[in-house]
Amino acid sequence: MSGRKGMMHYKVEIKQEAVRLVEEEHLTYAVVAARLEVRKPDRIKAWVRMYRREGELSFHKPIGRPMRTEREEREVERLRMENALLKKFHTELRKVRLASNIGRSTTTKENTK
Repeated sequence: MSGRKGMMHYKVEIKQEAVRLVEEEHLTYAVVAARLEVRKPDRIKAWVRMYRREGELSFHKPIGRPMRTEREEREVERLRMENALLKKFHTELRKVRLASNIGRSTTTKENTK
């Protein structure tokens, strides 16, 4: 089971029946939840809201995070390579700057008076 401990996933048929009972028979969310053995009446309310907003398709949406596509995987890999290259370039640039500053005085003639 995915999700938090005790989390329930209800079948599409239960959701459809809950919406039908609310819409056609005008039962309350609490009565429908008790009749269909759904833990919380708020769940029924959410299903009805989804149904009113999106219709029947709202019950057939995939659950969870969508899988990454191959294109996204390639893009992530390209960005990782670019990031590594920039880090390497940055460290080389710092080495060159530090090497060019060795032996130089940090004070100028105006500061020594």
